Amino acid sequence: MARMNDPFREIERMMTGSLRTAGSNVMDLYRSGDEFVAEVDLPGADPESIDLDIDDRTLTIRADRKAKDSDVQWLVRERATGTFARQLSLGRDVDVEKISANYEGGVLTVHMPVAEESKPRKIAVNMGGTSQVIEAE
Repeated sequence: MARMNDPFREIERMMTGSLRTAGSNVMDLYRSGDEFVAEVDLPGADPESIDLDIDDRTLTIRADRKAKDSDVQWLVRERATGTFARQLSLGRDVDVEKISANYEGGVLTVHMPVAEESKPRKIAVNMGGTSQVIEAE
């Protein structure tokens, strides 16, 4: 049986493998109650270099990991150095004015509260002169 060779799949496989070994940073993103949380692995990043900014509902995270002095003889070098950057598009559900971040143990944790207007709420419905509260979806 003949197999089709897809050169693009092979290139993608090689690139994915090389990015993985280059020490790319990993991120978890989840919702917990009334906030979204992003946890970004930044081991070895200089805490002073960590920078978060928001422009037009896009959150950009940047950090630097400095290389060792150039007077060393490398035997194995797998840890990535340089500038790490990641962008997250924030929907209308996020209250951008209340975003906070903490860096501890090599992990940057970004807390993004759900905007008040996006939270479920109760709405009073008038029916024949009496008021009944129903749950909004």
